[in-house]
Amino acid sequence: MAIKSNSSEQEVTGGGVTLYSGLSNFNVVAINPTMAELHALDVKVKTEPNYYVEFSGEEYFKLTFWIKNEDLTTRMEILMQNKERVSQSGKNQWMNAIGQSTWSEGAPTYDWWKMPETSRKVYTGEETLINFIKAWANVAYGDEVVFDTMDKIVKGDTTELKALVSILASNQARLLVGVKDGKYQSVYLKCFGRVKPQRDDLIVKSLNDDYGSFNAEFNTDLVWGTFAPELAVVAADAPFSDESDSWVD
Repeated sequence: MAIKSNSSEQEVTGGGVTLYSGLSNFNVVAINPTMAELHALDVKVKTEPNYYVEFSGEEYFKLTFWIKNEDLTTRMEILMQNKERVSQSGKNQWMNAIGQSTWSEGAPTYDWWKMPETSRKVYTGEETLINFIKAWANVAYGDEVVFDTMDKIVKGDTTELKALVSILASNQARLLVGVKDGKYQSVYLKCFGRVKPQRDDLIVKSLNDDYGSFNAEFNTDLVWGTFAPELAVVAADAPFSDESDSWVD
């Protein structure tokens, strides 16, 4: 027999990575950083990050925001593509200079549509990016939120975006964080909150929408803190029976 035992009071294995979930205010500390920049953030990686991924034969650019609060440094990824967003019915998604978006076969002419002269067709991922920027930069309703190089951003050139890291260094966005596959942090991309006014109800409303689900686990009270996974109890369809035990009276 060869067993190298230790006292039960002695820690001989790792305690695992602490995971968090809930709503919290975050700073953006980097956008698509290099390996050296990640090391400066105390994020340990061994190779240069690859910001391109392929799904169903199509390439996407992973626009990656590294976000940080007092407990957690993690990433938020938006999949971008150099391709106009088109619905199954053939309508294009459109956006104007103040970040309004809608679906239409041609340039929108709705009464509520502002600044029609700035209407443009939307790239895949652009709506999510603009909605996040509006929250992070705390853009007032009706004010402009436009990038001059969106055609380059969707291809992977983040020069214009990176400038915001220092410009908005003291700004924060209020984000919902969850846990995916029991070990990865994930950020909800369908609604972004502002520090003031703190409208967490809008995030709850989004979660309850038909297409607002969050593909991650999170503390259902949305209070920020250590993630506490819930025990999944599966009821048996029928009492267990083992014929090998039939001899028992």
